[in-house]
Amino acid sequence: MPFGPNSPMSNADLADYTPKLEALAQEHGLDFYPVDFEVVPPSFMMEVAVYGLPVRMPHWSFGVRYIYQYIQHRMGHSRIFEVVFPGNPNRAYLVNNNSLPENTLVTAHVLGHADFSKNNDLFARMQSQVGYHIVEQAAERAHRIEEAIAEYGQKRVEAVLDAALALEQNIDVNFAINRPEYPERVERRGSRGQSARQGFQGRFGKLPGQGDEAGRESQSGGRAPIPPWPEYDLLWFIAHYAPDMEGWERDIFLSVREESFYFYPVFACQIMNEGWASYWHARLLREADFLPQQLYLDAIKAHSDVVRPYAGENAVALSINPYHVGFHMWERIIAEHGLDTALRLRMEEDDFSFIRNWLDEGLADELQLFSYTTRQGRGGEEQYVIQERDIHALRESILHPKFNYGAPRVYITEMGTDGSLVLKHDHGTDGRGLDAERADKVLDYINRVWRRPVRLETADPQGRVKVLDKE
Repeated sequence: MPFGPNSPMSNADLADYTPKLEALAQEHGLDFYPVDFEVVPPSFMMEVAVYGLPVRMPHWSFGVRYIYQYIQHRMGHSRIFEVVFPGNPNRAYLVNNNSLPENTLVTAHVLGHADFSKNNDLFARMQSQVGYHIVEQAAERAHRIEEAIAEYGQKRVEAVLDAALALEQNIDVNFAINRPEYPERVERRGSRGQSARQGFQGRFGKLPGQGDEAGRESQSGGRAPIPPWPEYDLLWFIAHYAPDMEGWERDIFLSVREESFYFYPVFACQIMNEGWASYWHARLLREADFLPQQLYLDAIKAHSDVVRPYAGENAVALSINPYHVGFHMWERIIAEHGLDTALRLRMEEDDFSFIRNWLDEGLADELQLFSYTTRQGRGGEEQYVIQERDIHALRESILHPKFNYGAPRVYITEMGTDGSLVLKHDHGTDGRGLDAERADKVLDYINRVWRRPVRLETADPQGRVKVLDKE
């Protein structure tokens, strides 16, 4: 653990507290892979937070995100205490200008994350597919892209990265990362083979947006169309079926896809994961009798800032703080149902089931959660007003931004014999239309790498049907 002895925050003390906190966590039943802690300067921490990884593929969009994050930080709207990357070992980065109490709290917080990522089913499934050394893997991918830039030029490589990163949310986690290509033949309906899409997808193939599959499977047999069912993993499809892509271009698409798979559990379990880590940092600090009293009091003050409901004094929360909601949900579950139940839930659930099953009306009122809308005031100003307090609507309003990785639900429905591509936006299930300007830009990115005509059938924000074509 590279804690510097001359640091003003007494990293030597932190290095002494860390193994004791780890032992205390394990006494309470937490189970985690080893954690490699590293104390870094704020500039490095900001880069890690923006790029998502210590070393990642180069692209201009990360620079834009960095500028935004930097401005937020300088204005006092953003502060990054830690960044942790699940794996074996876990990699945790702490800021060197945090106080000793803050970094002691962060150390305990990281242990909660490490337990969650090892034992949650979704995290474990993705980790087993992606591998447990994401930092090293991302660095190796970045190196391959640097080699491609040297060989093919910045402009060509950047065009491929533009397309891949524009689609980075469009994956299908119902399939494994290393999924096979489509079957070449379609078997007769009712035969033993049925469809290559089994399990959930096979049983519920007639859900909204799945109509194309039913029609195609009714064929009496023959060469399978491409795709044989609606394909939601746009990165995978383009990487494997784009007619004219070169090998290095396909590699970039698959690299972006693998990293999207890695980050998906972080996105889909954010409330559970941050709440779990916050519950355990508070409990471990409270029970850590080896910590000086003043350090404990200062650390608990930092805890109050982490789990507060609002961004600042006298502010109105227009979006939830996942630390705040998750912490109070876990605190109540453990108080009312016991630690064994909590350990089982952290293994089995994600935010969707967690919020729907465990956020009840009483807790929502206690946390002052509500759905809101806007209306025009008498002076023409925009006002925020409570829309409703129905618990079902509230749960769905919390979860709606998480649906489909937060991306519009777009799928590929047809690849023509001439290589043309047809995509559809499932705006009915998605519940929203597409911004025409942004959709046109993304379609342009796709067209550059597909290199054949591309069509997108969608709707605008008012629900009017719209078709975008790129030749």
